Formats: sequence, C-alpha cells, structure tokens
Amino acid sequence: MDNTNERIAMAPLPTAGELKHRRNAFGQFFRFMRINWTMWRLARKKHH
Repeated sequence: MDNTNERIAMAPLPTAGELKHRRNAFGQFFRFMRINWTMWRLARKKHH
C-alpha cells in the first residue's frame, strides 16, 4: 500500500516567482545568514 507516487503527483508545483527566488544565490546567502544569526542568538541566550 505504498502510495508515494500518487502523493508526489498530487503535490502542488512551485510558481514561477517561487522558482526565481530559489535560484537567486544572493537571496539564498542572506537567508542562510539570517537563519544562522537566529540560531546563534538562541544558543547565546540559553548559555547565559
């Protein structure tokens, strides 16, 4: 009863705008830095 292929076929496809954002290396870099900054702040908050 593996319905993996059916679930993949029913999944929504990304829009053109979403694909554009995913391919933007500059935006990806800042998103990565924002996530790291948030994790760093949370770690510092818990260790003091």
